[in-house]
Amino acid sequence: MTHTTLWLSQIQFFSSLGFMLLFLTIELGLAWVLLYFKLRWRGPDHAAWTAAYRFWVRVFALAFVLSFASCLPVLIQFGSLWPALMEKIGNIAGPLLAAGVLSTFVFKSCFLGAMLFGQRYLSDKAHTLVVFMVAVGVAVSAFWLLALLSWMHTPAGALFIDGQYQVLDWWMVLFNPALPWYAALFVLAAVLTTAFLMIGLIAAQSLRRPVDESERLVFKSAVWLAAVCVVLQGLAVAGSGYMTAHHQPAKAAATAAYWHSGQPADLVLFAWPDSSASINRHAWRWSGMGDIWLGRDQAGTLQGLDQFSGMSPPVRATFWSFRLAMMIGLLMMAAAWLTIWRVRRVQYDPGALSRWGRQMLKGMTFSGWLLLLAGLAHILLGALPYAVNGTVTMTEVLGSASIQALLGGYMVYMVLYLLLLISFFQLLRHIARYGVVPVARRRGRA
Repeated sequence: MTHTTLWLSQIQFFSSLGFMLLFLTIELGLAWVLLYFKLRWRGPDHAAWTAAYRFWVRVFALAFVLSFASCLPVLIQFGSLWPALMEKIGNIAGPLLAAGVLSTFVFKSCFLGAMLFGQRYLSDKAHTLVVFMVAVGVAVSAFWLLALLSWMHTPAGALFIDGQYQVLDWWMVLFNPALPWYAALFVLAAVLTTAFLMIGLIAAQSLRRPVDESERLVFKSAVWLAAVCVVLQGLAVAGSGYMTAHHQPAKAAATAAYWHSGQPADLVLFAWPDSSASINRHAWRWSGMGDIWLGRDQAGTLQGLDQFSGMSPPVRATFWSFRLAMMIGLLMMAAAWLTIWRVRRVQYDPGALSRWGRQMLKGMTFSGWLLLLAGLAHILLGALPYAVNGTVTMTEVLGSASIQALLGGYMVYMVLYLLLLISFFQLLRHIARYGVVPVARRRGRA
């Protein structure tokens, strides 16, 4: 009974967190892309960049509304599904969550309205400053969430005394060992999600009609943004792997499907991990290349899953979620660089691509979401069975909700999330098909 309740609670919370992050990534990525569009207004393509901003700010507004609304279930479930967690980490989680809420209201409440509705009343410089402040606000709000998540995986700067964490050094809490890598992974995922959203929408538009100058410039910016960021994402994954090997050796061993400590460590590319027999079936290996991704004990011996008996993460899910994220990332890299190679000689006009090529890009519109969800699954599943690495387990903080209540709540949340997704897709389709109404400035401003 407890195992089923724990499983359902994890699924419900992870689903809500994942849904919130879907739109937070678009919000974060588009906030900075819109600032770039604003800064390009003073160039020779003023009208084209203006049209690009006015189109994509509508998408940003949709993403903002949905990310703000979906954060509420996450906060509710944080307390209802894991009621004892705040008793143990409240001295850290409480201030960080409060800072996140305060940042949201201070930055977004003060500047978001002016960004969305004040364009005709403000000068270009003033409106650009407002857009910058909104982008900063989104980034600061995301920082507190990332700081809390990364601290729970690498708890530094606090001491666990009498069943409760006491803060020793807030600087170490905020800038814990996992934060730089988790922040890099999330920001790059947000930019990739935004870039492929722009690429996919413009590719879809080019299937119906020739693209205009504004769409061509956005397409060019997006493919280069995707091509550069997907390479940087690979570097961030490598850095995160080194950090994981040092601070979360059980997760590193599960990711590598490394069963027996001290044995030669091959890099297992693909396999079917068998936990009952502690072997990898049908494995594709790269001999002698796996030790750099594994943790070591004080004697310098590689740490396998046999050192974490009963306290290791679900091996098969951890193993395959990482490889799924890597496969999606490689597909995105191939699509971005191949697209650049095909369109760079034709002024980055997507209409020059074959119809099959544009259909492929259209199909990858939300590939950034798939990358995000696979990466999130690996980060969260790899931390199990702990809520706070090495000290607090998920079972310790589990609430007392019944299986029926959890199933009912999960179904309600899933129906709500499905309706919100459908609404987002329909509104996005409407904007892409009919465009936006030009905004007329007052007092003769252009």
